[in-house]
Amino acid sequence: MAGAEDLFSVEGQVVLVSGGSRGIGRAIAEGFAERRARVIISSRNPESLSQAVEEMQESGLTVESVVCDVSSEEDITSSVEQVLEAAGHIDTLINVAGVNRRKRAETVTTEDYDFIMDTNLRGAFLLSRAVGRHMIERGSGTQINIQSLNTWMPLKGVLPYAMSKSGMQGMTRALALEWGPRGVRVNSLSPGFILTDLTRKLWSDETMQAWNAANAPLGRLGVPEDMIGTAIFLASRASAFMTGQTLYVDGGFSSGWNWPIPLD
Repeated sequence: MAGAEDLFSVEGQVVLVSGGSRGIGRAIAEGFAERRARVIISSRNPESLSQAVEEMQESGLTVESVVCDVSSEEDITSSVEQVLEAAGHIDTLINVAGVNRRKRAETVTTEDYDFIMDTNLRGAFLLSRAVGRHMIERGSGTQINIQSLNTWMPLKGVLPYAMSKSGMQGMTRALALEWGPRGVRVNSLSPGFILTDLTRKLWSDETMQAWNAANAPLGRLGVPEDMIGTAIFLASRASAFMTGQTLYVDGGFSSGWNWPIPLD
């Protein structure tokens, strides 16, 4: 039997991480690179992509990059072809790229809706499809979709975002159903409330901090690095009999609500 190191090994895998230049995507990319996978990150922003690669290389990690706006089918086709030409195949795809705009439902514009859905759901599907066709030909591959706590229960003010993440869960299950017999596994990882550069202002509010502390059993916000272990698990042989599933990495937030009624 394989030892623990072999069971969870991603060494030598070719891993494509969309939205890999910052936040959760970058942390996951670094986690795979630290474990000797060949990592290619993508982003629609060439400047942030170059900066991320440079910073990771300065810290001793080998990471490659490809510019890709996942809301563009042409970009997806071109970037996947570039990765396949350079690396020969893709073992693991991690769909991280996502956007959001906080608004009341009645004020959401058509442009807002299209902007969010084109990246979060349409783009994720088109990238999954492009990479999936190649994986089907090889008879093997793993895809990991980054969902959200909004998949479990929507928050107010982020309707299109919540819709996109619920749609991603349906996509995960449907692709797992179709592609499982052809050697491709598809699962999802749903982060809880994660402290990143983009959310730091939100979570600096004392009311928000108190609300999270009252409802998260582990009593803290997550950090992007908290996602690495689950992503490694889903990409490795440790999860070989697992597909179509959503794993919540949320400090226990989705376990249930705490309410202000004393137990004694």
